[in-house]
Amino acid sequence: MSNGTMNLTLKVWRQNNATERGRFETYNAQNISPDMSFLEMIDVVNEHLIQEGKDPIAFDHDCREGICGMCSMYINGRPHGPKQGVTTCQLHMRSFKNGDTIVVEPWRSAAFPVIKDLAVNRSSFDRIMSAGGFISVNTGNAKDANTILIPKDDADLAFDAAACIGCGACVAACKNASAMLFVSAKVSQLALLPQGQVERQARVLNMVKQMDAEGFGNCTNTGACEAECPKGISIENIARMNREYLKASMD
Repeated sequence: MSNGTMNLTLKVWRQNNATERGRFETYNAQNISPDMSFLEMIDVVNEHLIQEGKDPIAFDHDCREGICGMCSMYINGRPHGPKQGVTTCQLHMRSFKNGDTIVVEPWRSAAFPVIKDLAVNRSSFDRIMSAGGFISVNTGNAKDANTILIPKDDADLAFDAAACIGCGACVAACKNASAMLFVSAKVSQLALLPQGQVERQARVLNMVKQMDAEGFGNCTNTGACEAECPKGISIENIARMNREYLKASMD
């Protein structure tokens, strides 16, 4: 180590596709700046692998600003790594110590099949969202937002639910690989607002049905999803979705 840089050992899961067997491979990450993000560190490792004529580590990324939710990595046994309230792209290498060994894996869920290495297919979330359908609105001139009165408590709860970025950390953290936190956030967001009332019952029934069809597990209230969610989505949303589902099933 020189000039405050770090040398690390990475044990990275390598898997060609969802059907082939995977394995851990060991790499040295040398001269890593503590100010790098975790993804930038992998970029450096991949540059060396490419220079050596080896296959670089495949992983998902896009915005690198904690918005898109694509940086889905299981780091040392935790989704997005050791820090709370951050995505992998917001995790900096100063969270680790020089000489550390870091184990990096993809999300583990039958509903998130491995595309390659650390990249998984999260299109099941897209299909759940599609199952929720559209929102009916009146056509004509746009109304001023202030003409739609929404209690502040409801608006705050809806805003908190809407903060979900669909990264899948809740699924990765859950021992049952449940998607209840994700689905409940999307259901709650619209159930709390007047714009979402027309399709309210059909929405929750269809989204839960699709969630089950995708093969996600059930919620057993361990709370791991909330603890590992980078956006702090509350499990109160799960209770709200259960109420919404029960009411819709009885009507």
